Amino acid sequence: MSAMADEQKIMLLTGASRGIGHATVKVFQERGWRLLTVSRHPFSEECRWPGARDGHVQADLADLQNIEKVAATVRARLPNGRLHALVNNAGISPKAEGGGRLGVLATDAATWMHVMNVNLVSIALLVRALVNELEAGQGSIVNVASIAGSRVHPFAGVAYAASKAGLAALTRELAHELGPRGVRTNAIAPGEIATAILSPGTDELVHRAVPLGRLGAPREVAETIYFLCSGASSYINGSEIYIDGGQHV
Repeated sequence: MSAMADEQKIMLLTGASRGIGHATVKVFQERGWRLLTVSRHPFSEECRWPGARDGHVQADLADLQNIEKVAATVRARLPNGRLHALVNNAGISPKAEGGGRLGVLATDAATWMHVMNVNLVSIALLVRALVNELEAGQGSIVNVASIAGSRVHPFAGVAYAASKAGLAALTRELAHELGPRGVRTNAIAPGEIATAILSPGTDELVHRAVPLGRLGAPREVAETIYFLCSGASSYINGSEIYIDGGQHV
């Protein structure tokens, strides 16, 4: 038991190259964790954290046939067969021409399937594929949902919103099913966070709708993710934490 307590903890993170994902890498590495990352992009030299190249797995999560290959690659990189955290951060939010919001009437079947596969179905299948490793590590799953999953958002499209609402439901299902195996599952729901993909008009939205009156920082999201993967949250399971400056109230 002491050997397990002393071993370096390992986290698998999807969507690590920018914004919330990049901040999450920094926070976990500061605490001594080893990071494995998944992205549809090849390794980028901009990802300069230690071990980044060796820990990177290139895969497009929209293609569900890739999930088992990703899981096999991850297993091969776990020295003791234990995975201590899985953070599902990868997500897509397609826009209309000119950057507009895609509503129901403007969203075709291919867009629906692409968004759902990346934002929801791939997560369920990745957990399914790595459940034994998560159980061995008494791991924590954190799903990155969104405030758009619980209300109509002026910028997030319908497929994205529906996928994030589904992710909140998946979080509860996983918490119920995997809790008896010692694996906790929680979600975070960020609001307006200062990343490179903010939509035009966000500043006005923040002024009108966010009680704290400012954008959130990626680091603030990353610290919450770390909390949910740490022993400090050991009795939190099946919860969704809003990180939105009070925008949901």
